[in-house]
Amino acid sequence: MGAAIILAIAAAAVLMQPAPTDRVILLPGPDGEVGAVTVKSTGGERLLDQAYAGAAVDRRGGIETVREDAATVRERYGAALGAQPDRPVSFVLNFMLNFATGSDEMTPASRPVLDQVIAEVSRRSAAEIVVIGHTDRVGTEAANDVLALKRAEAVRSALLAAGVSARIDVAGRGEREPLIASADEVDEPRNRRVEINVR
Repeated sequence: MGAAIILAIAAAAVLMQPAPTDRVILLPGPDGEVGAVTVKSTGGERLLDQAYAGAAVDRRGGIETVREDAATVRERYGAALGAQPDRPVSFVLNFMLNFATGSDEMTPASRPVLDQVIAEVSRRSAAEIVVIGHTDRVGTEAANDVLALKRAEAVRSALLAAGVSARIDVAGRGEREPLIASADEVDEPRNRRVEINVR
């Protein structure tokens, strides 16, 4: 189930009206999935687990359940929604961004995926990128640690060469986190991969 997206709005109370001072609305994620959130106050708690379900909390801690719809939320809170940072994106480049055995050279089939990453990063104003290299189980663990880091650094170099100016951290996991479980010394191309996380 997708993570909950919460729109919390603090509303100013006018004079002595019992208007709510806080409002929480549960929004669906980009994939339409809805998580859940519990709103608690001195007056109790409410579970929100449906898209556009809401809770209005008054100054005395009382909670009123409210129901919104997509159009109303866009109309009322468009400015707040527009100010949200971009959601993190994770590119797990396993089947497409592969490497030759014992090498930090990407396969030609990796280029379209790398282009997707470059396009995503250029769309963001302040992206942070983490590049994590992996290997199969051929060779020693120590050698695979070095090779995994070299693969991550090769991808960082390719991103920089393409004009990406974001912060790029690299790490190598060696053979410790295989995508496909295998015995030692098995040449598994899908494990020779790099994962790129963009946030």
